[in-house]
Amino acid sequence: MDFLGIILAVIGAAMSVTLASIGSSKGVGMVGEASTPVLIDDPSKFSRLLILQLLPGTQGLYGLVVTVMVMLNVGLLGGNAPALDFKTGLLYFFACLPVAFGGLTSAILQARVAVTGVTVVAKKYSDSTKAIISATLVEFYALLCFIASLLMVMNIPAITGA
Repeated sequence: MDFLGIILAVIGAAMSVTLASIGSSKGVGMVGEASTPVLIDDPSKFSRLLILQLLPGTQGLYGLVVTVMVMLNVGLLGGNAPALDFKTGLLYFFACLPVAFGGLTSAILQARVAVTGVTVVAKKYSDSTKAIISATLVEFYALLCFIASLLMVMNIPAITGA
């Protein structure tokens, strides 16, 4: 039954990168779709639109970092994963949840703000910095989830003595 711990840890790690990446890909796609008509009319606005499009993509990276940390901690990247008890696996699983669900949700919500920012860039380019700042405010909550997951994952070996 020691394999249940490693299975839980891997499921948590997979969820962190998968859900956060789903949110990021959805968000980047939403902003890209909104940006294309603006670029057809005025290609000089590309740099500001690109910034708006990239913002929802960071959540997938946060999920990947947490996944790598879990895999390093449990020995999967070194090729010698030891048996992991159920309790430790469960700790890893729950530690991955903030970045998984926070990343999924915040990327999509950030994209919604960025899509409205595309309208600002299209109609009043001089205010495009305000649109970018508005979209970055949502990033704060993605960062909170990332930091929470990362701190929990990093401290599980100290908690469990593993």
